[in-house]
Amino acid sequence: MRQLSLVFLFCCTPFLFANTGVAFVHGTGSQTDARNDYWTAEMIDSVRQGLPNANNYTVINCNFDKFMWESAAAGCLAGQLLDFINSKGITDLVVITHSNGGNVMRWILSNPTFDARYPQIISKIRWVNAVAASSLGTPLADAAVAGNIFEQAVGWLLGYTSDAVKQQQVSWMAFYNANYLYGTSGRPATPVGFYSLIGTDVESSPFDPDSYCGGYTLNVGLEVTQEWLDNCSDGFLDCSSQAGAGQVWLYDTQFSSEPLSHNQSRRKCFGVDVILRNDL
Repeated sequence: MRQLSLVFLFCCTPFLFANTGVAFVHGTGSQTDARNDYWTAEMIDSVRQGLPNANNYTVINCNFDKFMWESAAAGCLAGQLLDFINSKGITDLVVITHSNGGNVMRWILSNPTFDARYPQIISKIRWVNAVAASSLGTPLADAAVAGNIFEQAVGWLLGYTSDAVKQQQVSWMAFYNANYLYGTSGRPATPVGFYSLIGTDVESSPFDPDSYCGGYTLNVGLEVTQEWLDNCSDGFLDCSSQAGAGQVWLYDTQFSSEPLSHNQSRRKCFGVDVILRNDL
């Protein structure tokens, strides 16, 4: 399906004259400088080189500690996306999300009547590349909300018991997916493609230079939390959650000899930036 979409895009005359842009949508947390604090400048700058005009990019800064539908989350995202579309004259928008950012984006795609801005945005999106999306939630959110001792291991990663963490509990995401969100099994498809890129493991050996990509301490923490997840996980999300909405695009093992932890998949590690760049 992905290949057919590409053929369609390149064969259609309007696409040849499209003004392509890319938007980077962060995950859980309240961001004011996601370019540097969440993605890093080297990741952003590498990916945007795939654009015909490398300046046609935006980095979203919103409060994704809130529930996905709130004005500080989806409302903020919608406002910044539409401002970008209008200010740059974007007619072909690729959205790159990470983690819980995929849920906020799916809220917009799934509820076009909720906000008058949503249809305007959807009409300009080519597709969404959802990197390590928490589409089915994570058991780590359940543990953090329960407030047990495990919270000490995951609080730094999740932000403790914010509304966004509550939202990502497995049973809560099952409810949202069944009633409010598109793209999961048995539900309508999203109006544009939602393609998942999945991280499958965590490596944190102090003797392996690859373990330092994206921050060694963060990878060590993900190695700890991985003990409470499936064998296939990125330290924060089971692979099944990452693959739970839309269509699977790539597993890290399909383009790299090194797996991508949840932290590394938002950084310039092991060629993920090149994959996203080439997709523009």
